[in-house]
Amino acid sequence: MKLIQYLALLRGINVGGKNIIKMADLKACFESLGFSNVVTYIQSGNVLFESESKDKEGLTKKIEAGLSIQFKYEAKLVTISHKELKEIVDEAPRGFGKEPDTYRYDVIFLKEPLTSKEAMKSVKVKEGVDSAHAGKDALYFSRLIAKASSSHLTKIIGLPVYQNMTIRNWNTTTKLLAIMEKE
Repeated sequence: MKLIQYLALLRGINVGGKNIIKMADLKACFESLGFSNVVTYIQSGNVLFESESKDKEGLTKKIEAGLSIQFKYEAKLVTISHKELKEIVDEAPRGFGKEPDTYRYDVIFLKEPLTSKEAMKSVKVKEGVDSAHAGKDALYFSRLIAKASSSHLTKIIGLPVYQNMTIRNWNTTTKLLAIMEKE
C-alpha cells in the first residue's frame, strides 16, 4: 500500500517553559506509533511522517493519545496531508508573504471540525495593522511589523476557538512544504 505524507502540527509544546519535549523523543514517539520517515522541524512541534492510513481523524486521535501518554500532557494537534499543505500555500492571498520587512505573516491551521468560515467569526483585526483572509483549511493573517504591538492576533489565544487552531509563521509553513516536496 502506498504511504501518504502527513504533517502533524502540535499545539503548546516548548512554549514558555511548558510541555518541554525534545525533538529526538518526539521522533521516537511517532516511530513507536508505527509511522515511517519521521522528521521533526524546529522546536515548535512540526512532525512530518508517512502512514498508509487515509483516515486523518483517526491518525490525529492516535497521535494525540500516544503523545498524551508518553509526555504526560493533553496533546492537541492539527494533521494535514502533503496535498492539503500544498493547497494552503498555493491558495494564499495575492501578495501574502511578499513583504517580510514590512509585514509579519502567519497561517492559522484549523483542527477539524472547525471551518474557516466559523473561525473567521472569532478573528478580529485592528484597522491599519492586521489583515485576515479565510482559506479552505486555514486562515491567513498578516500584521504591520511597525505596529505589531497593537495587533489583535494575540487576542485569539484567549478565545475558546483557539483550542482548535495552531499558528505557524509563513516561513515555517513554506519550509515544511519544501521538506515534504523533497521526500
